[in-house]
Parts: sequence; structure tokens; C-alpha cells
Amino acid sequence: MTEISNRLSTAEIQLGKVWTSARNLFGLLMTGVTGLFAVIAVIPLAAIVINVASQGLPRINLDLFTKLPPPPGLSGGGLGNAIVGTLIVLAVAMAISVPIGVLGAVWLSEFGRGSKIAYWVRFSANVLSGVPAIIAGLFSYTIVVMTMGTFSAFAGGVALAVVMLPIVMRTTEEGLVLVPEEVRLAALGLGATRFETVTRVVLPAALPSIATAVTLAVARAGGEAAPLLFTALNNNFWSTDLFRPISTLSVQVYFFAIIPYKPQQELAWAGAVVLLSIILIVSIGSRLLTRKKRY
Repeated sequence: MTEISNRLSTAEIQLGKVWTSARNLFGLLMTGVTGLFAVIAVIPLAAIVINVASQGLPRINLDLFTKLPPPPGLSGGGLGNAIVGTLIVLAVAMAISVPIGVLGAVWLSEFGRGSKIAYWVRFSANVLSGVPAIIAGLFSYTIVVMTMGTFSAFAGGVALAVVMLPIVMRTTEEGLVLVPEEVRLAALGLGATRFETVTRVVLPAALPSIATAVTLAVARAGGEAAPLLFTALNNNFWSTDLFRPISTLSVQVYFFAIIPYKPQQELAWAGAVVLLSIILIVSIGSRLLTRKKRY
């Protein structure tokens, strides 16, 4: 009996080793497949960046940031007014969408969780995220442009804020939900109020997710031209007035890309490089900011 038991134990050990080896092999295989598909997903992004950089970098110089666009067919000039206008419009959009989106996400995850109102708010945000950007432009045109009687940078910011709002809200909510419930209970157990728990514990823990939400929203809105055609329109001169038409990179790139003049087409490629750079700077800056806040 003892010999039979020893043989059974040995067989079980060998079977366990085989099973462990097979499981490790399967894990390695799945890791390789996952890595392969991750590389495939990055290939289109890399191709776009390389193509835009190869076409636009030769036109990057000081004049691009300091001079106005040249008349059609003439070389020289730059996109200084469009770069300033893009930063202004994005700043207005962020000033509107980020506070509303973050506060809405806090309410959905911390105070309204499970309620019917929260369900419909979340459903509305999901629907809004799928609405074409041009509809946001028409909305801002009806609400802001027709009310004020003029195209303006503020109207463009409102249109982009509508585009950014659902992205900020839903991404921030997902980040808040990932904060462990034990963290909230521990703060409450130490005597913190619900408000103090949210502002001093939950929100700081979710800062990387909020930064990701803002970055994604800026990346989505920064390249939109259609809503700005209905709201900010365009301006061939320098302008920092929130209540006057203003030039933006996306609109200038659109205009210069469709006209049959090589100097303007080169400026369009350079404008695309600047747009990508703005998104990259926002992404890096948000990461550095949240790292500083956390540590």
C-alpha cells in the first residue's frame, strides 16, 4: 500500500508539473499575442506621426509662430494668429468642460450612484459622446452666435466644450469608481465628512484619470474644424478678443489643404505638426502635474 501511495504521489507531482508547464506556456503565448496586437494598434499612429512630421517639419521656423498667413500663392509668412487663436479657444473650452465634467463625474460616482437620475445623466453623456462635432457647432451657433450677433472665440470654445464634456465626465467617473471603497470607509472612520473624503482622498487618488480625461478631450477637440466654422469662423489678422472672430489651426489647415498652392499646403502640414505638438505638450504637462500632486 505504501508503494502504491508513493507511486500515486509521484504521478500527481509529475502531472502537476506538466500542468504548470502547459499553463506557463499558454501564458507566454497569450502575452506574445497581446503584444503583437498592441504593436499592430500603434502602427497607424506611428505612420500618421511620421507622415505629418516628414511633410511639416521642414516648414517649422520662427516665422511660423510670429507671422500672419501669406496671400494665396505667395510663400513665406506663418500661422502665428492661428496658434494663438487655438490656445484661446481650447482654454475657453477647458474652462467650461473640465469643471462641469469633473463635478458631474463626482456626483455620479459618489452621491448619485444607483439612482435613476444618475442613470439618465450617464446615458445622456454616452449619447452626447457619439454626436457629430458639427452638431455641437450648430448648437453653439444657435445659442451663442445668433444671440450675440457675431462669430467669436467664445462661441468656438462653447462648441468645443460640448465635444469635450462627455469625454471628461465619463473618463473621470471611471477613474473615481476605481478608487477602492475601503479608502472611503477608512477616511469616514477617521472622522472625515463625506465632502472631505471626496475632496481630500478620492479626487487626489483619481488625478491621473482626470488628467487622462482632459488629455483625451483636448486631443478630440483640438483637431475639430467643422464646429469652429460655424462659431469662431476665421480671422486673417491677430486677435485675442473673445467676442470677435478668431483664427484657429484646424480651420487654417483645412483652408490651406484644399487650395492649389504649394506654399499654403506646406503651411497646412506645418500646422498639423503644431497641433500634434500641442496635444503632446498637454499630455506630458498633465502627467507631470498629477505626479507632483500625488507625491
